[in-house]
Amino acid sequence: MILEDHLGDILRKARKAANVSGEVAGKAAGLSEVELSALERSGAAPRAPNLKALAELLQLHPAKLERIATGWVPEMPDVSRWREIRVIPTTRGGNTVNCFLLWDEVSREAALFDTGWEAEPVFKLVDEHSLQLRHLFLTHLHEDHIAAMEPLRARFPKVYLHTNSKSAPPQHRNRPNDCIQLGSLRILNRDTPGHAEEGVTYVIGNWPEDAPHVAVVGDTIFAASLATGFQSWDVLKERVRSQILSLPDETLLCPGHGPLSSVAQEKASNPFFA
Repeated sequence: MILEDHLGDILRKARKAANVSGEVAGKAAGLSEVELSALERSGAAPRAPNLKALAELLQLHPAKLERIATGWVPEMPDVSRWREIRVIPTTRGGNTVNCFLLWDEVSREAALFDTGWEAEPVFKLVDEHSLQLRHLFLTHLHEDHIAAMEPLRARFPKVYLHTNSKSAPPQHRNRPNDCIQLGSLRILNRDTPGHAEEGVTYVIGNWPEDAPHVAVVGDTIFAASLATGFQSWDVLKERVRSQILSLPDETLLCPGHGPLSSVAQEKASNPFFA
C-alpha cells in the first residue's frame, strides 16, 4: 500500500501552511536548503534529518511524523463489511483519483461520489449489479473529480446532481441539514472548504447490520496527510477537525486519492493533528 503523500509531501505542505522558508526549515532539520528541497520532492534525504525539530517548527506531531518516516500505512479496512460500496480508481497522466459507487441492496438505487477520469468502470458496475444510478454527489470541482461528467450524464440524463458550487442551479446546491434517502441509506453533507471553496464531505449512514458511517471526504484529508490549502490552510484544518475527525472513530474515510482510512487511524497517526 502506498500513501498519497510521502514524507516529503507532508513536510512541504506543512511548511507552506506554516509559512516557513526552505532555508529556515532546512536549518531546523540539519539539512541545507538544497537537501531539504530534495527531501520534499522525493521523500528521501541524503542524510537523516532532525524530524523532531522540523515537526515542532512546522506544527506537526513529532511522534506521528517519525512513524510516517519509518513506513506507517493505515490498516486497510474490510470494505466488504459495507457490501454495497465500491472504490473506483482511474488514472491519467500519473494522477490516480478515487470515486465511489454505493447502492441500496433492496431497491438497487445507486449514488456516485465524484466521477474520476473515466466513466466506463462506473458503467460496468452499474450493469453488473443491475443498478439504477439516481444521484451524483460532487465533493469539489477540480478536473480529476468531474472529468467523466459528460459521458455519465449522457447515459443517465435523469441523474440528480448535488454540489456546494455557488454557480450551480439552486436546486442542485447542498443545503445544511439536507438528508438524501437512497433506499434505506441516509446521506448528509458537511461543508469542508479550504482545499476548494465548494469542498464538501458526504456522510452515509444507516447501513445494513449496523456497519459504521462512511465519509466521502474528497481531497480534504488523505491517509496520514492533508490536502493542499489552495483556499485557506487554517480553514482546511479547522474543518477537518470539526467536520471529519468529530465523526465516530470507526467511520470509514474515503478520500479522493490514496488508501482508505478511518477516523480512529487519522486521530492516532495523522501528523497534522495532535
